[in-house]
Amino acid sequence: MTIKVLLADDQALLRSAFRVLVDSEPDMEVVGEASDGAEAVEIARAKGADIVLMDIRMPGTDGLTATRLISEDPSLADVRVVMLTTFEVDEYVVDSLRAGASGFLGKGAEPEELLAAIRIAAAGEALLSPTATKGLIARFLAQGGAQDDSAYDSSRLDALTVREREVLVQVAGGLSNDEIAGRLEVSPLTVKTHVNRAMAKLGARDRAQLVVISYETGLVRPGV
Repeated sequence: MTIKVLLADDQALLRSAFRVLVDSEPDMEVVGEASDGAEAVEIARAKGADIVLMDIRMPGTDGLTATRLISEDPSLADVRVVMLTTFEVDEYVVDSLRAGASGFLGKGAEPEELLAAIRIAAAGEALLSPTATKGLIARFLAQGGAQDDSAYDSSRLDALTVREREVLVQVAGGLSNDEIAGRLEVSPLTVKTHVNRAMAKLGARDRAQLVVISYETGLVRPGV
């Protein structure tokens, strides 16, 4: 299957560079370009994009708002957004994940990293950019986050089994299904089943939102 990619960035030169790179791959094609978030949402609906490479900062409708619009639109339920940031420690990364982005990638990433991020997001298997450390997500989600037990709402986790919670903790650490299987001594297929069930019970679109929920409910806490 060919991964259909939409490029959303207000810099035409950068879009052109991304187009050349993506179109050079046999399993990918660029189906559209947008210079702002509103245009990106419209093209995603019209072209049936699988992945949107979305710049956070754009004039008019920014990438954060556009990501939220995509994640809230049932007709775009299969669209995954990879947020592009100028810096790996962009202050808006937390908000982008909460808005429904499947991950983020620094604009300074190597071409191979960008292509890998597209494939990873399309597969729904991970959210971290290859150059970001796993602890980075924890620090992002800790910004302005809850600090004591009373501030966490763990009731969302009541529907999960003990094993599903164990798997969720590992997902929050950025581990792949194979890595989780090795740690818990089960098969990757069993891990995938637990992840899918957790997503369904928690109403999460993908693994990125599972990570956010893990921190917001206090199941996993930065520095703990």
